[in-house]
Amino acid sequence: MENQTFDKSKSGSILQFAPLQSSVDEGFWHRLCSFKLNHWKTDESAVSISGFFAPCSHHRISNHLTVLSESLPSETNEDLSLKISSHSNRNKCAIPGTLYNTNTIQGFCQLDKQKLLKEEAEKIWDDIRNGKVEEDCALLSRFLLISFADLKKWRFYYSVAFPALVLDPPATLVDLKPASEWFSVEEAKSVSAACNEWRSSTVTAGVPFFLVTIASNSHATVRQLSEWESCQQDSEKVLFGFYDPCHLTNHPGWPLRNFLAFLHTRWNLETVPFFCYRENRGFADMSLSLVGEALISPQGWKDQAHVPKAVGWELDREKKLTRSVNLATSMDPTRLAESAADLNLKLMRWRALPSLDLGLLSATRCLLLGAGTLGCQVARTLMAWGVRKITLLDSGKVAMSNPLRQSLYTLEDCLNGGQYKAMAAERSLKSIFPAVDAKGVVMAIPMPGHPVSTQEESKVLDDCRQLQELIDSHDVIFLLTDTRESRWLPTLLSTNSNKITVNAALGFESFLVMRHGAGAVSSSKVAHALSSGMGNLSIGDEDKGTRLGCYFCNDVVAPIDSTSNRTLDQQCTVTRPGLAPIASALAVELLVGLLHHPLGIYAPVENSGLNASGSSEQPLGIIPHQIRGSLSQFSQMTLVGHASSSCTACSRIIVSEFQKNGMDFILKAINHPTYLEDLTGLTELQKSANSFDVDWDIEDEIDDDDCVEI
Repeated sequence: MENQTFDKSKSGSILQFAPLQSSVDEGFWHRLCSFKLNHWKTDESAVSISGFFAPCSHHRISNHLTVLSESLPSETNEDLSLKISSHSNRNKCAIPGTLYNTNTIQGFCQLDKQKLLKEEAEKIWDDIRNGKVEEDCALLSRFLLISFADLKKWRFYYSVAFPALVLDPPATLVDLKPASEWFSVEEAKSVSAACNEWRSSTVTAGVPFFLVTIASNSHATVRQLSEWESCQQDSEKVLFGFYDPCHLTNHPGWPLRNFLAFLHTRWNLETVPFFCYRENRGFADMSLSLVGEALISPQGWKDQAHVPKAVGWELDREKKLTRSVNLATSMDPTRLAESAADLNLKLMRWRALPSLDLGLLSATRCLLLGAGTLGCQVARTLMAWGVRKITLLDSGKVAMSNPLRQSLYTLEDCLNGGQYKAMAAERSLKSIFPAVDAKGVVMAIPMPGHPVSTQEESKVLDDCRQLQELIDSHDVIFLLTDTRESRWLPTLLSTNSNKITVNAALGFESFLVMRHGAGAVSSSKVAHALSSGMGNLSIGDEDKGTRLGCYFCNDVVAPIDSTSNRTLDQQCTVTRPGLAPIASALAVELLVGLLHHPLGIYAPVENSGLNASGSSEQPLGIIPHQIRGSLSQFSQMTLVGHASSSCTACSRIIVSEFQKNGMDFILKAINHPTYLEDLTGLTELQKSANSFDVDWDIEDEIDDDDCVEI
């Protein structure tokens, strides 16, 4: 170095810079999708991101600017601010970037690229003039990323720019040589040691622009740019160093462009000795690194109002480069299916339902009792709403008549005597959506009016216990079975466990969908539940009729055997084909609305639900108790029915007796037809009614509300 001087009078060629290239990692696009769906939605505002590069480390390969998943800010950071310094290390020097993600491909194509580039260049220019670059020199290497994400096809279109201030006239390159030829042996050794020390420090490893000073004794030191003034006072020889990602031997890398602009603007330098720092296997390599001299004297830069022109878009054959990446072919099919399934739900939150709680839905555990026409439709609709934990219980097998109306089954499920519906439904759900946590349980539900022998009692009690365990381990119970009496035991167990219970029943052309009221718990338990964030609600005593009723509350008799001595049309599902899908959809919609109500299972009845402004008070609309519809009239109405103190399934006396005697109580209810009526007082009520000479005309509710599906 001491034998080498920089002579401004030397003639040279125009200084040309090797363009920087970008590499966007797949993980970045995955996180961008998450931000787009969950945070940005339709917002196209600029987002601060970071990119990473490192000095060239191979004599034949240049390093790219890489954009990674961590380039995006943390999703837990509300203002989505970027903290560049936390990302920096010796292998990933972080630089700031700006992302513009458009909502449509047309919007992407119509972006004014030159305007956006100019805006980023102005930021660099302002940072140079106000001194911010001396504090954070990474600001010299800002980059710009514009994109459009096709979230349906997992295809992404993007362009990258590295804004560079144009020197006018261009800088002149006096000389450029490998650093090993510029330095003496002692200087080269000392510079290498100083650079390695700089790169190994956690404080300076990510600082891409620096000073290299060489004392008269050949001792080299690497310093921050802010130490320029002190270097001048020490009369040391100074080179302006930067991390050079380029591998070429006859051109410096792109970061030097803005570095020269900074040096001239900040310190009025016209002769700049520069040091292109490059490495080999993580250590300074003086034979790969370059040292050169640039002469600069741009016109008009002293004018404070002047903003230099800018270039920097990645080019392909002299044209601005637009890239595309298709991740659908490289993604796991299960992950693709899950993303696609969630897409519609997340889009709903953009404008229509910002309060939609997808986490609540995906975590809700649903038990479907019955895997027939209703069960299949309910399961499909639950999955469409984002419910991921579904258990189906059924004891039947798939018959030839089932697949046309029961959407989870095919002809193959009917062969060789038929597969169990519960297991076939489990397989079908997983084939439709692999991410679903589906489980099939083959089991018959013990029913009152169907007495069992002494030999059968043990098996029946085991089934009762298993059913109780299933109900206790789930959040929501759907009653979708094909007989009225098969709904009695689940109703009792759900009431005892205070579980959300939704009932769907079919006639030939009419249907009933209802939610059961909260369990017949003590007022102190209700008060405690309401005090846990549910707000204030006045719930009267059960006998005053304020608790919502269950499926059996309007009955004046106990459930009996409804399957024996029936003709073929009474045994099979005889309903209009469109009825089950309608009832199933309403049942799931009722549940989703209930889950989003702040009072949950205690939500009061809303049959009109419109406030003074004409809109529903709840984001998903009203929360009725019962929905009754008729296809022949194309009509639908919402009704409310309060709990009966004589109900054979949910009344306080029934629940108390079950809590007291457990399985013995259930056996009595199964084996003795009048036991439930005697216990609840219905027997006395009938005797009292018979003592009067009055003809009772009691109409069956929607064909006895029986769901006659097999």
